[in-house]
Amino acid sequence: MKKEKRIKKDEKILKKFIEVYCKENHIKKGTKVYRDGYCKECYELLQYSLERLYNCPLDPKPQCKHCKIHCYKPQMRQKIKEVMKFSGMYFLKRGRLDWIFHYFF
Repeated sequence: MKKEKRIKKDEKILKKFIEVYCKENHIKKGTKVYRDGYCKECYELLQYSLERLYNCPLDPKPQCKHCKIHCYKPQMRQKIKEVMKFSGMYFLKRGRLDWIFHYFF
């Protein structure tokens, strides 16, 4: 039960952070929307991240940045770090501390 709640919370954060990153870095610069408001690259990153999230063998599921397994491929791990950093700063600059607190806690 606790793991399911954590997964739902992480899913919501992933979707919102990748959405903001994609909108600000791709869609506004002319990249075509591929599916669900994301460009192809960001949609694939979201699907990859959700797959890893749902298949996490650890219970309780830790935050990925504190995990000892690191199931992300190095390239995807670097990309999600970039997304989280950009989107975290985006929300911070716009006073959306609620999203920052979700990310860190």
